[in-house]
Amino acid sequence: MFKALGDPARLRLLSLIACHPGGEACVCDISESFDLAQPTISHHLKVLRESGLLGCERRGSWVYYWVVPEALQQLSATLCVDAGPAVNSGACSVPQV
Repeated sequence: MFKALGDPARLRLLSLIACHPGGEACVCDISESFDLAQPTISHHLKVLRESGLLGCERRGSWVYYWVVPEALQQLSATLCVDAGPAVNSGACSVPQV
């Protein structure tokens, strides 16, 4: 999952989808936010889907995407491993989607 988020375009896609009203977004809602060709955006969305970060559903001619909350929880848990009292001071929390 971290590897999938290593690309700035994919991180931005995930953020746009997570912040979209209703918690889900159609490709048509997010593609205009990028200076990328549609096939490139589709590739990035596929990588995020295959990594388990996004779920999707086709509705008519559009595909809608949403962030998988369990994936964010898994990322958060990985970052909150016990690294000693200075790092693991209870400030780590799971983001709400």
